[in-house]
Amino acid sequence: MLSKEDQRRFEQITRQLRESDPAFFARLDTRARARRGRWLMLLTIVLWASLPAMTLLAGRLAGAICAVVLMANATLMWRFRRRWL
Repeated sequence: MLSKEDQRRFEQITRQLRESDPAFFARLDTRARARRGRWLMLLTIVLWASLPAMTLLAGRLAGAICAVVLMANATLMWRFRRRWL
């Protein structure tokens, strides 16, 4: 955790970097977005793979609810796929 003074300095340095070299800052932002997208995709795959086990262990209703949530997640990820790439 940064102190308020250190946080203010960090924000000032970040702002100066963004203004002085926008191309570099854009590359960093793109990498962070791609990394976040990979984690979301991995989480979605793991949840889909665990759906049969969840259905067996928690019952059909829990499995159906999980499947509906995962379908909504997959739909949203497909709809906004440009943001994750």
